[in-house]
Amino acid sequence: MAVKIRLKRMGKIRTPFYRVVVADSRTKRDGRVIEEIGTYNPKADPSIIHIESERAQYWLGVGAQPSDAVAVLLKLTGDWQQFKGESAPGPMKVAEPKRDKAEIFNEALKDVHAEPKSEAVTTSRPARKKAAAKSTAAPSAVPAEDSLAPESPAPESPAPESPAPSESASPAPSEAPAPAEASAATGDDTDAEAPAETAKS
Repeated sequence: MAVKIRLKRMGKIRTPFYRVVVADSRTKRDGRVIEEIGTYNPKADPSIIHIESERAQYWLGVGAQPSDAVAVLLKLTGDWQQFKGESAPGPMKVAEPKRDKAEIFNEALKDVHAEPKSEAVTTSRPARKKAAAKSTAAPSAVPAEDSLAPESPAPESPAPESPAPSESASPAPSEAPAPAEASAATGDDTDAEAPAETAKS
Protein backbone atom coordinates (compact mmCIF):
# COMPACT_ATOMS: atom_id res chain seq x y z
CA MET A 1 0.00 0.00 0.00
CA ALA A 2 1.40 3.42 -1.02
CA VAL A 3 1.16 5.93 1.84
CA LYS A 4 1.14 9.66 1.19
CA ILE A 5 1.36 12.70 3.46
CA ARG A 6 -1.07 15.24 2.04
CA LEU A 7 -3.54 18.02 2.89
CA LYS A 8 -7.17 17.38 3.80
CA ARG A 9 -9.34 20.42 3.11
CA MET A 10 -11.60 21.72 5.85
CA GLY A 11 -13.36 25.03 6.45
CA LYS A 12 -15.97 27.04 4.58
CA ILE A 13 -16.09 28.41 1.05
CA ARG A 14 -13.24 30.91 0.48
CA THR A 15 -11.95 30.15 3.98
CA PRO A 16 -9.82 27.04 3.57
CA PHE A 17 -8.23 25.28 6.51
CA TYR A 18 -6.13 22.18 5.99
CA ARG A 19 -5.13 19.20 8.07
CA VAL A 20 -1.84 17.48 7.27
CA VAL A 21 -2.75 13.80 7.14
CA VAL A 22 -1.19 10.44 6.39
CA ALA A 23 -3.48 8.49 4.07
CA ASP A 24 -3.53 5.71 1.48
CA SER A 25 -2.79 7.19 -1.95
CA ARG A 26 -5.93 5.49 -3.39
CA THR A 27 -8.41 7.23 -1.06
CA LYS A 28 -10.15 10.46 -2.03
CA ARG A 29 -8.88 13.84 -0.84
CA ASP A 30 -11.17 14.23 2.15
CA GLY A 31 -11.65 10.49 2.71
CA ARG A 32 -10.47 8.09 5.38
CA VAL A 33 -7.05 8.85 6.85
CA ILE A 34 -4.51 6.84 8.81
CA GLU A 35 -3.32 9.67 11.05
CA GLU A 36 -3.50 13.46 11.35
CA ILE A 37 -0.07 14.95 12.02
CA GLY A 38 -0.66 18.69 11.74
CA THR A 39 -2.64 21.67 10.53
CA TYR A 40 -2.16 24.51 8.05
CA ASN A 41 -4.14 27.79 7.95
CA PRO A 42 -3.19 29.86 4.88
CA LYS A 43 -5.68 32.68 5.59
CA ALA A 44 -3.97 33.88 8.77
CA ASP A 45 -1.25 36.52 8.50
CA PRO A 46 1.36 35.06 8.66
CA SER A 47 0.00 31.62 7.78
CA ILE A 48 -0.13 29.15 10.64
CA ILE A 49 1.74 25.87 10.20
CA HIS A 50 1.70 23.30 12.99
CA ILE A 51 3.18 19.86 12.32
CA GLU A 52 4.06 17.22 14.91
CA SER A 53 7.73 16.76 14.06
CA GLU A 54 8.13 13.37 15.73
CA ARG A 55 5.24 11.80 13.79
CA ALA A 56 6.34 13.40 10.51
CA GLN A 57 9.84 11.93 10.97
CA TYR A 58 8.36 8.52 11.66
CA TRP A 59 6.18 8.51 8.52
CA LEU A 60 8.96 9.87 6.33
CA GLY A 61 11.25 7.16 7.78
CA VAL A 62 8.87 4.31 6.85
CA GLY A 63 8.52 5.58 3.26
CA ALA A 64 5.50 7.89 3.15
CA GLN A 65 5.76 10.31 0.23
CA PRO A 66 4.78 13.95 0.87
CA SER A 67 2.71 15.78 -1.74
CA ASP A 68 4.20 18.94 -3.28
CA ALA A 69 2.31 21.26 -0.93
CA VAL A 70 3.22 19.21 2.15
CA ALA A 71 6.88 19.06 1.04
CA VAL A 72 6.97 22.87 1.03
CA LEU A 73 5.40 22.96 4.51
CA LEU A 74 7.91 20.41 5.81
CA LYS A 75 10.76 22.51 4.41
CA LEU A 76 9.41 25.61 6.14
CA THR A 77 9.16 23.85 9.51
CA GLY A 78 12.57 22.20 9.08
CA ASP A 79 11.27 18.62 9.24
CA TRP A 80 12.36 17.82 5.68
CA GLN A 81 15.93 19.07 6.33
CA GLN A 82 16.03 17.04 9.54
CA PHE A 83 14.94 13.94 7.61
CA LYS A 84 17.57 14.50 4.90
CA GLY A 85 20.30 15.47 7.38
CA GLU A 86 20.69 19.03 6.10
CA SER A 87 21.02 22.28 8.05
CA ALA A 88 17.81 23.65 9.51
CA PRO A 89 16.20 26.80 8.01
CA GLY A 90 15.74 30.07 9.88
CA PRO A 91 12.91 30.49 12.36
CA MET A 92 9.37 30.83 11.02
CA LYS A 93 7.37 34.03 11.33
CA VAL A 94 4.98 33.92 14.23
CA ALA A 95 1.94 36.15 14.67
CA GLU A 96 1.99 38.49 17.64
CA PRO A 97 -0.34 37.33 20.40
CA LYS A 98 -3.63 39.21 20.48
CA ARG A 99 -4.16 41.58 23.37
CA ASP A 100 -6.94 40.79 25.78
CA LYS A 101 -10.07 42.94 25.33
CA ALA A 102 -10.14 43.75 29.04
CA GLU A 103 -6.53 44.96 28.85
CA ILE A 104 -7.31 47.23 25.87
CA PHE A 105 -10.37 48.62 27.65
CA ASN A 106 -8.45 49.31 30.88
CA GLU A 107 -5.68 51.09 28.96
CA ALA A 108 -8.19 53.31 27.14
CA LEU A 109 -9.95 54.07 30.42
CA LYS A 110 -6.65 55.02 32.03
CA ASP A 111 -5.83 57.36 29.10
CA VAL A 112 -9.19 59.10 29.45
CA HIS A 113 -8.74 59.71 33.17
CA ALA A 114 -5.12 60.81 32.74
CA GLU A 115 -5.97 63.69 30.36
CA PRO A 116 -5.65 67.11 32.02
CA LYS A 117 -8.83 69.12 32.38
CA SER A 118 -8.39 72.25 30.29
CA GLU A 119 -10.59 75.30 29.96
CA ALA A 120 -12.47 76.11 26.81
CA VAL A 121 -10.33 77.67 24.11
CA THR A 122 -13.03 80.01 22.79
CA THR A 123 -13.98 83.18 24.64
CA SER A 124 -17.43 84.67 25.01
CA ARG A 125 -18.52 87.49 22.71
CA PRO A 126 -18.22 90.39 25.23
CA ALA A 127 -14.69 89.34 26.07
CA ARG A 128 -13.78 89.28 22.39
CA LYS A 129 -15.15 92.80 21.91
CA LYS A 130 -13.15 94.09 24.88
CA ALA A 131 -9.98 92.47 23.56
CA ALA A 132 -10.58 93.95 20.11
CA ALA A 133 -11.21 97.41 21.59
CA LYS A 134 -7.95 97.26 23.56
CA SER A 135 -5.96 96.13 20.52
CA THR A 136 -7.37 98.93 18.33
CA ALA A 137 -7.00 101.59 21.04
CA ALA A 138 -3.30 100.96 21.59
CA PRO A 139 -2.24 101.37 17.92
CA SER A 140 -4.47 104.44 17.45
CA ALA A 141 -2.68 106.36 20.24
CA VAL A 142 0.73 106.00 18.61
CA PRO A 143 -0.26 107.34 15.16
CA ALA A 144 -2.04 110.31 16.81
CA GLU A 145 1.34 111.53 18.02
CA ASP A 146 2.74 110.95 14.55
CA SER A 147 0.00 113.12 13.03
CA LEU A 148 1.36 116.12 14.97
CA ALA A 149 4.88 115.51 13.76
CA PRO A 150 4.39 116.58 10.10
CA GLU A 151 3.32 120.08 11.21
CA SER A 152 6.69 120.68 12.83
CA PRO A 153 9.27 118.92 10.66
CA ALA A 154 12.16 117.41 12.56
CA PRO A 155 15.66 118.39 11.46
CA GLU A 156 17.22 115.64 9.41
CA SER A 157 20.71 115.24 8.16
CA PRO A 158 20.82 116.26 4.50
CA ALA A 159 21.16 113.33 2.17
CA PRO A 160 23.72 113.79 -0.61
CA GLU A 161 21.30 113.11 -3.44
CA SER A 162 17.81 113.98 -2.17
CA PRO A 163 15.91 115.26 -5.22
CA ALA A 164 13.09 117.15 -3.49
CA PRO A 165 11.76 117.74 0.02
CA SER A 166 8.21 116.80 -1.14
CA GLU A 167 9.20 113.10 -1.25
CA SER A 168 10.25 113.09 2.41
CA ALA A 169 6.98 114.80 3.42
CA SER A 170 4.76 112.44 1.41
CA PRO A 171 5.10 109.40 3.75
CA ALA A 172 3.82 111.40 6.74
CA PRO A 173 0.35 112.15 5.26
CA SER A 174 -0.04 108.49 4.27
CA GLU A 175 0.57 107.49 7.91
CA ALA A 176 -2.10 109.84 9.25
CA PRO A 177 -5.14 108.13 7.67
CA ALA A 178 -3.97 104.70 8.89
CA PRO A 179 -5.74 104.94 12.31
CA ALA A 180 -8.98 106.01 10.67
CA GLU A 181 -8.74 103.05 8.27
CA ALA A 182 -8.03 100.65 11.16
CA SER A 183 -11.03 101.88 13.14
CA ALA A 184 -13.23 101.78 10.03
CA ALA A 185 -12.17 98.18 9.44
CA THR A 186 -13.20 97.20 12.97
CA GLY A 187 -16.38 99.27 12.77
CA ASP A 188 -15.69 101.17 15.99
CA ASP A 189 -16.51 104.89 15.50
CA THR A 190 -15.59 106.00 19.02
CA ASP A 191 -11.91 105.26 18.43
CA ALA A 192 -11.93 107.26 15.18
CA GLU A 193 -13.27 110.35 16.99
CA ALA A 194 -10.72 110.19 19.81
CA PRO A 195 -7.63 110.97 17.63
CA ALA A 196 -9.46 113.85 15.94
CA GLU A 197 -10.24 115.45 19.34
CA THR A 198 -6.67 115.08 20.53
CA ALA A 199 -5.44 116.75 17.33
CA LYS A 200 -7.72 119.77 17.91
CA SER A 201 -6.54 120.40 21.46
